[in-house]
Amino acid sequence: MVVLPLFMLQVLWLVPPSSSNMLDPSVLQGNAPQCYNQTGIQIQYPFGGVGNGSIGLTPLAGFEIECNGSLPKLKLGSDRYPLLNLSLDDGYVRIVGQVLASRCPDNSSGHSLGPYHVPDLTDTPYTFSAARNKFTATGCDAMALIHGSGNKRVSSGCVSFCADLVTVTPGVCSGVGCCQAPVPPGLKSFQLEFSSVRNLSGSTNESAKLPCSKAFIVDKAWYNFTRDDLRGNPGDEYRPVFLDWAIGNQKCQEVIRRNDTDYACKDNSHCIDSPDVAGYRCSCDHGYIGNPYSSGGCKDIDECAHPDTNPCARKCTNTKGSYKCSCPRGTRGDGLKTGTGCERIAPLDIALAVGLVSLVVLFVVSFWVYWGLKKRRIRKLKQTYFFQNGGLLLHQRIASRQETAKIFSSEELETATDNFNENRVVGRGGYGTVYKGVLADGRVVAIKKSKLVDETQIEQFINEVVILSQINHRNVVKLLGCCLETQVPLLVYEFISNGTLFHHIHDKSTSSMSWENLLRIAVETAGALAYLHSAASIPIIHRDIKSANILLDENYTAKVSDFGASRTEEGRNLASHFVTLEENHRLLEAVDGQIVNEAGERHLFVVAQLAKRCLSLKGEERPTMKEVAVELDALRRLMKLHFVPKSHDELSPGTYPNPHNSGTMGQCSMEDSLLLSMEFPR
Repeated sequence: MVVLPLFMLQVLWLVPPSSSNMLDPSVLQGNAPQCYNQTGIQIQYPFGGVGNGSIGLTPLAGFEIECNGSLPKLKLGSDRYPLLNLSLDDGYVRIVGQVLASRCPDNSSGHSLGPYHVPDLTDTPYTFSAARNKFTATGCDAMALIHGSGNKRVSSGCVSFCADLVTVTPGVCSGVGCCQAPVPPGLKSFQLEFSSVRNLSGSTNESAKLPCSKAFIVDKAWYNFTRDDLRGNPGDEYRPVFLDWAIGNQKCQEVIRRNDTDYACKDNSHCIDSPDVAGYRCSCDHGYIGNPYSSGGCKDIDECAHPDTNPCARKCTNTKGSYKCSCPRGTRGDGLKTGTGCERIAPLDIALAVGLVSLVVLFVVSFWVYWGLKKRRIRKLKQTYFFQNGGLLLHQRIASRQETAKIFSSEELETATDNFNENRVVGRGGYGTVYKGVLADGRVVAIKKSKLVDETQIEQFINEVVILSQINHRNVVKLLGCCLETQVPLLVYEFISNGTLFHHIHDKSTSSMSWENLLRIAVETAGALAYLHSAASIPIIHRDIKSANILLDENYTAKVSDFGASRTEEGRNLASHFVTLEENHRLLEAVDGQIVNEAGERHLFVVAQLAKRCLSLKGEERPTMKEVAVELDALRRLMKLHFVPKSHDELSPGTYPNPHNSGTMGQCSMEDSLLLSMEFPR
């Protein structure tokens, strides 16, 4: 039959070009060899040719195209439909379809009903395109309905009337000779109902006057109604039809979540959900063009190769998936045709820019020079202080000794105390301020910042630093080292965390100390003083023993120090007050009642007599600290033999609570003796 080729020429003349066909074939990768024909259709994966005339990539299931003849044909189950066009970008194929049903008069029976040609797209990746097709009926007595099957139970249809051919208007499908209805979205299969609205009597002559009636799905942009459609011309049973296609039966999110190995979207592409049915399509990312279903198929678009179409005014730089507009040297602007473009920079602007840059460079260089000079001046000042405070002498003294004082840098101690922050102050006294610090190795230390040092006694000061740093007595706060890079030397001691004896005696918030503990602390203190007086290479006289200068560690062990958190005030001299009470036989008035009960008057009297001897104005009558330590230890042993606890609350040194706020009464050390020794040389 010659009508199909004639129709094909008509249809092909009206085939709109696809975006894929506009591409240079060299840009596209992974293409199956074409079925060479006069249409110039380029078949690309996932489509592929099958049959005797096809070689190359195997298509995805449902995307087979036969290439046996000059015209490629799309396989839809057992049927074959001539292929007019296909698009990867828009996801459609355009095929040659047939009229679904027709009713034309003949001379014998009035009207004859032609066969139904209803395609079934079930189990294929295709659906009738709702956006590009129309369900159409022509005739003067036609009612056409389609009823979706499966999950698509939506119906659509229309009715067409007319009295004769004269009453119809070509190009208009409003129900007079021609009517149209939308195709339900996602339609794959349907049932067709095509009938007459009028109940004709069956008169042959009257029936013969009515034109043919037809029902079909057609490309709405192609179809244009004419009176010839009612005359039943031979060969007009063929119509172009759009079919949308999608891959698989799952949405993008589900396919990506499952990390399916059959995921069709390749490099530089992304997934797009099919709008009407389950399944998805692929599209090249912005700035890329090509076949997203083929590995390496999406190629970077070189926008700069087309200066007439890219938005750059002067200079265009291509990048992966994009481009960059800029201005050449000597010009300025955003580089866009629609923006400020690129304009030449005036000489005055260049001069101002150069001047501004020069000022910035000059400022940076000046600041760098200033900072360098300042650092150099600080470094020289530190060296001056170091020599002035006896740094070389101290180096000589400790060079041949092991485990002696360490010389700290000023930076180390500034870091340890947060630049001597006021929040780090733990004590203030007549000779200076004490800071709590943390060294780089994690050790917690006490740093004494003295007020004044007599420069004439530097050598004596250095000697005593060396001597004190060698003292390693369990009841003496240890001197760890010093810093000589400051105007006044800084002394670094071990940090004692449990406050002073003064705090534990007078603070009502802490538990009262027992006589046993107080006597032990007195023995430890006397032993420490005896060590300083006789065991050191140079005797060290403390000069300011009081409860505020006796520190207690976490085990309530006594640590003798002399940070001088407070100085003895006139009118409040405890020693004079004690002597007065003892001579007037009123000693028990000054003693805590709990201590009287625990110690007993006899033992208190023995300790009081020893204290009185120590306060004698005549040196030959005063016992040495070694003798004091021996007598107190003997009394302590004697008490252990006869001591009977008064209650279950008798506390040992390790059972006292650890006060968190030891106050500023003082973390103490031996530096007062150093400073006083410089004022009163031995």
